[in-house]
Amino acid sequence: QVQLVESGGGLVEAGGSLRLSCIASGNIYSINAMNWYRQTPGNQREFVATMPNGETTNYADSVKGRFTISRDNAKNTVYLQMNSLRPEDTGVYYCNAHIITLRPLRGRDYWGQGTQVTVTS
Repeated sequence: QVQLVESGGGLVEAGGSLRLSCIASGNIYSINAMNWYRQTPGNQREFVATMPNGETTNYADSVKGRFTISRDNAKNTVYLQMNSLRPEDTGVYYCNAHIITLRPLRGRDYWGQGTQVTVTS
């Protein structure tokens, strides 16, 4: 069993900051890419940021220059630092990771349960 658990969401005024965390636990052999997605009201889930196993990062255009993804491989944790938040950033933020498990030895994507971010104007 593998679990991804997000934390750090909340209510913040426009221009403020939040830091999301996502911890992976369970029968983990290795973790490849760790990513953040979000679902804003009335929209489908969309990509926010990715950090493959290494230094490379990539962001959605809407968050470039404001959000920073990072990860601590020793702790199986990925973070999303969100600065200069806007009301349109309001939504549920989901952690996603491609994880290789032992017994059985296989890789697949896992999702967290989501954490709510609300930005007021």
